[in-house]
Amino acid sequence: MKNDSRNGPHKPQVIDLFAGVGGLSLGAVRAGFELALAVELDKHAFAAHKKNFPNFKHAPNDIASLDGQALLKIAGLSRGNLDGLIGGPPCQGFSVMGHRSAVDPRNNLFVKFFDLVSHCRPKFFVAENVLGILDEQYDEIRSQAMSLVKNEYILLDPMRFRASDFGAPTSRERVFFIGYRKKKLRKLTVEAFESGKTQDQVNVRQALYGLPNLIEADWQTEEQSWRRIRPMPCSAYSRSVEGRIPERVGDSEAIRRLFEQNEVSGCFGTRHTEAVRARFQRVAAGKRDRISKAVRLNPDGLCPTLLAGTDATRGSYQAVRPIHPSESRVITPREAARLQGFPDWFQFSPTKWHSFRQIGNSVSPIVAEAVFSVLFEYMQPNRAEATHE
Repeated sequence: MKNDSRNGPHKPQVIDLFAGVGGLSLGAVRAGFELALAVELDKHAFAAHKKNFPNFKHAPNDIASLDGQALLKIAGLSRGNLDGLIGGPPCQGFSVMGHRSAVDPRNNLFVKFFDLVSHCRPKFFVAENVLGILDEQYDEIRSQAMSLVKNEYILLDPMRFRASDFGAPTSRERVFFIGYRKKKLRKLTVEAFESGKTQDQVNVRQALYGLPNLIEADWQTEEQSWRRIRPMPCSAYSRSVEGRIPERVGDSEAIRRLFEQNEVSGCFGTRHTEAVRARFQRVAAGKRDRISKAVRLNPDGLCPTLLAGTDATRGSYQAVRPIHPSESRVITPREAARLQGFPDWFQFSPTKWHSFRQIGNSVSPIVAEAVFSVLFEYMQPNRAEATHE
């Protein structure tokens, strides 16, 4: 077991808003940033994030009620000393999978993110969201948000990133809004982010390698969900899944069980009736079950976008989960985590339902790391220019 960290006397500081379970946070710290603060209102996501990032500051605040001064005070930073403000404002109001509305109150949090950027004055910002936010009906919301920062920041055109292009085994697409203060980063273009893309696509079979196929339906408790796995063949993806633990990150017991006992959590069972199992057995790879609408994963293809469902305030809707590529059951949270690009040592809620919500709501840390690696590089002095001077 070996920690992965970037060396240097000072790591640039980021605050993660709407942090969720920590997909953006993990990508940022793997890229070399220090997590100054993570803010998350949902108590289940907050607890999971704190478990994975135990040595960093956390705040369970409602971001709608925070101003820039209060946010910086909680983080222990002064105005102008924050390097990056990052986050994924709630996307349900923009999602094509939900009841889309330009007046959904959650849309205001997208504008709130940029209001906090304008008051905190970080060197750069990264806001991630669903593709639906680019639709015409949300033009006014985007315009209102950008008007708060356009005078002080160089704004890149919104970038659509497909997770599989960066080595994650999912076709999930998201849009990133990125801007930086003049003279705080070297000149940055959209094309710079092409460097993180890879030709080595990872499919479902490769992603799930070594996880147990046989999952008992009665594995319902957290301790029952811990199961032995087999090591993966060496690849960039397996190195990301099996190790590369940043300094001061990770739950010590989860790391110990992975490296000493080859055990991972999240192998929860799902109780299907015999009729459902019989139906699932007949579903071909890439096709949908006619009743549940669940898709059978194609082992040679990519996982479609994993959905999160809703929280208790919005009906506790449970999202449809994909069917395992070879078994007559839906996938486990640990399988979902692999497909989203999370490491095996990363922890989620001790309950199955909240685990799936946290994974479905999260950006792939593989994509996040690729994005933040570019920003980290462009924050550093250009060696050729430094030598010339």
